[in-house]
Amino acid sequence: MHRKEYQQAGITDPNLIASYEVCRELNAKHGKTYYLATLLLPPGKRPYVHALYGFARYADEIVDDLDSTLSDQEKAELLRTWGDNFMRDVREGSSEDPVCRAVVHTVRRWDIPLDYFESFLHSMTMDLTVTEYQTFDELYEYVYGSAAVIGLQMVPILEPDNPEAFDRAKDLGVAFQLANFIRDVNEDLDRGRVYLPLDELARFGVTRADLEKRELTPQIKAALRHQIDRVRRLDRESIVGISMLHPASRDCIEAARILYCGIANQVEEIDFEVFKKRARVPVRTRFWVAFPAWQRARKARKIYGPGKVQGLHPDF
Repeated sequence: MHRKEYQQAGITDPNLIASYEVCRELNAKHGKTYYLATLLLPPGKRPYVHALYGFARYADEIVDDLDSTLSDQEKAELLRTWGDNFMRDVREGSSEDPVCRAVVHTVRRWDIPLDYFESFLHSMTMDLTVTEYQTFDELYEYVYGSAAVIGLQMVPILEPDNPEAFDRAKDLGVAFQLANFIRDVNEDLDRGRVYLPLDELARFGVTRADLEKRELTPQIKAALRHQIDRVRRLDRESIVGISMLHPASRDCIEAARILYCGIANQVEEIDFEVFKKRARVPVRTRFWVAFPAWQRARKARKIYGPGKVQGLHPDF
């Protein structure tokens, strides 16, 4: 199955395929919903999306999971070195890093701006030192790099016909991230972090100390509902951007939109009890979204073709 993806993407070099496989496996293991959505793309586009996920996931592991014995300063230095090496590799056109080899190929194939990756690495570095955000504007600096640029990196691969698609992709990336923040309040507290703006919590009579008690109150419910309203507004604003993508790419993003923003609905389903339960989109809902989307995606590929994926980009 995966061989077909590489054939349609025009990727034939064994070392390059091995790197894309590392990225695909990271995606399949750590981003199951995201991975499910990628299966709705034309096969020849999937490896590139897996590569972008692999880059983000590996950087995140440096920050959170790589080695608990490392200090934050040591992690920051490791992240800086890895990021600098990646930037150098992109400019030189090749990489020996098992993850970055595929990412460099993807960046050069689709002419993805490097400043998106610089912003992402900046936000990952922020995560090592910043444990709370006073305002949404302060939080947005982090969210732009951690989420909005992920959407921006994706857009060239999805082949928009209108530049507004980039702005809408930012909206959707931010909505995804905020939905995760709402769901993960308890887990983030375990990591010493609060991603809900403190001034907005204060409007509802909630402090960080209140969250740390991990007891749901009417005030916390109201504060979470306020954040869900923002997710839904960004979700609505992003929808028009999906129609600006190549027809064979639309169902992938639409399915991801429904499933990720649907996390907010699941928080409501558990009555905002984010301290004792984890909001999850049910498997049956994923199937109800994914199966008809898969049928539409197949039909779109037959009518419009897969986009720029076949025989147009030899390995370098």
